[in-house]
Amino acid sequence: MRARSILLAGIHPAPREQVDAYRVLAQVSPAAYLPLLVRALHRLSYDVGTGKKHAVFLALCEEAVAAARAIDPAEPFRADVLYVALDWCQKELYEQDRHTEGLALRAEMLAIGRAQAARSAAAEVRGLHAWAAGLSEAGRYAEAADALTEIAEAALPRGPRNGELARTLLDWAAALDDAGRSEEALAACEQVVAVEAAEAATDRVPMTCHLFALVRYAQMLDIRGRGTQAAAVRQEALALLTELAATGERTSWGGYPAQYWAVLLSFACAETDRPAPGGPRPATGAAPMPWSPDGRRRFLDSRTALREEVDALTPRAAEDPDRHLAELVRLHRALTVRSAVYWVQRTLFATRVRSLFDEGVALARRLSHHAPATGTPALATALIDRATFHTAAHEFAPALADFREALTHLGETTPPAR
Repeated sequence: MRARSILLAGIHPAPREQVDAYRVLAQVSPAAYLPLLVRALHRLSYDVGTGKKHAVFLALCEEAVAAARAIDPAEPFRADVLYVALDWCQKELYEQDRHTEGLALRAEMLAIGRAQAARSAAAEVRGLHAWAAGLSEAGRYAEAADALTEIAEAALPRGPRNGELARTLLDWAAALDDAGRSEEALAACEQVVAVEAAEAATDRVPMTCHLFALVRYAQMLDIRGRGTQAAAVRQEALALLTELAATGERTSWGGYPAQYWAVLLSFACAETDRPAPGGPRPATGAAPMPWSPDGRRRFLDSRTALREEVDALTPRAAEDPDRHLAELVRLHRALTVRSAVYWVQRTLFATRVRSLFDEGVALARRLSHHAPATGTPALATALIDRATFHTAAHEFAPALADFREALTHLGETTPPAR
């Protein structure tokens, strides 16, 4: 009776009083009050005044999961309430570096999603993308690739949808690449290019996103020894960049192209930039926001250690370039990519990372002069990286100049035969 009185009083009860009331009433009428208890626990987990999490945030999330599980399975709303409770809890577990427990909750979320999809005959399965990301961060690349394959196969029949399909295919290509399924990854990347081309032609996505996809596809072809085909793709990129330098984008897209660029840049660097063992590795090709909080923190905070390595190696590379200059170029590129991923989500990102791209080109020029066999390809890569940076910053004329110079170093100054 006291619990009912609290809820029926004229003034709105405090979150703690509301939770206490629902705890009591859920024992009397679980069907009516367990869902309300779950929502009230979520509200209580944050301080209303500051918006910050309470110290007992995880305990409240775990109580919410227990309450949701206690709902009668026959209740039609149980699945949705439990899914939300599990989602809140797994995010906090990942935040606290308890990845194994977090992934177990994602597996439970996926089971709910599969059951709902089976009942509704839906192609999309709720929870599958979070499950794939968790698998990838845990190093279970083959399973992650299978999950992303399922997502891509469900997305393809629905068509492009203003860039959404291209991002799904990009995640898929990256997962296949991580799993060592290189030919399938290459085919998926080719699909990304085709989708971006079709959408850019009708102004449903930025022309720059099509350009970034072409550049990445050419890099993948190079890695797999298909230099002639890669050169042809770069000529397509050159034609598109020439158009951008002359006319600019036909439509304003805000910061979306820069964020897409950062994802593709990190994908391009993934072969040589693997985070240190002992922690989660963010999914290649995925934007930073869907990463687990701990994985994102580890990846981006590693910039400090990379900066220290670069600074320590710089004088040694000057004294003994034969031994250290190539490694300095590699480490500096990793620092540049991680910094770009970090700053692209913030204002004035171009100002923050411009000097890094300039330094990368300067270091690669030194390597090219010292050891042309290895340095000239590295210089072309650095110039292409900087060209894509200029493009992301809407600086199309400098981008075109860098890209043309890169093609000169690659010996691709004339269009190759297809």
